[in-house]
Amino acid sequence: METEFNNIAPVLPEPNTYSSAQDFIDGAILVVDKPHGWTSFDVVNKLRYPIKRLTKVKRIKVGHAGTLDPLATGVLVVCTGRMTKQINTLMADEKEYTGIITLGATTPSFDLETEVEQTFEVDHISEELIEETRQKFLGEIFQVPPIFSAKKIDGKPAYKAARRGEEVKMRKTIVNIIELEFTKIEMPELHFRMRCSKGTYVRSFAHDFGEALKSGAHLSLLKRTASGVYSIDQAADVKEIQDHIWEMHRAANSEEMGTED
Repeated sequence: METEFNNIAPVLPEPNTYSSAQDFIDGAILVVDKPHGWTSFDVVNKLRYPIKRLTKVKRIKVGHAGTLDPLATGVLVVCTGRMTKQINTLMADEKEYTGIITLGATTPSFDLETEVEQTFEVDHISEELIEETRQKFLGEIFQVPPIFSAKKIDGKPAYKAARRGEEVKMRKTIVNIIELEFTKIEMPELHFRMRCSKGTYVRSFAHDFGEALKSGAHLSLLKRTASGVYSIDQAADVKEIQDHIWEMHRAANSEEMGTED
């Protein structure tokens, strides 16, 4: 009698728990609170170097499980060593965000990376219209990713062509907005909390929501508060993790020196 093991979920280590170089080789999960202005790869690169020095593995694998835009903050899941094999699985998890949509103005990037290009009236927008529109965005919806994004076009990130001023055509995708609530309405700002599927561009949601209100909008603040089972409460600062790894590295070197005769 054959036993099927392929669908058994892997046992994941507790986040931010490591006590030796071997833990990073076997596979650690680091839950980071990504700083504003950093790319997701900035975080990976900042952590890879001390991990490489600690483990003495020149090509130690370190990767993240879901890009966050440079202007966004919050949960970024980073995997090391053998745990990088689980990145695709972790990327497929639902995400949760909080943020602010600013009505009455649009930008080419759908956020504050670029300047306002057009302004719109907002006097007609009532709380009733916002609620009516909110309900239309729940569930599976079509969405066009921003041209200023890492979405690949012919194998290259779209933002590279967009920044060169080239015309970029993005294809519609289907995403799922599972939960959406506006926690505060303070015109022209809408404070929101959203739970959504992998691949959802919150910037595109903000832009599309403005259009649906017969106005315009852009995303002015974004924080990822959860990625799958990992939440912002578990997240550590990049420097905090770096400092801990360097302390481990110094301790390991001291032990080696102490054993030399």
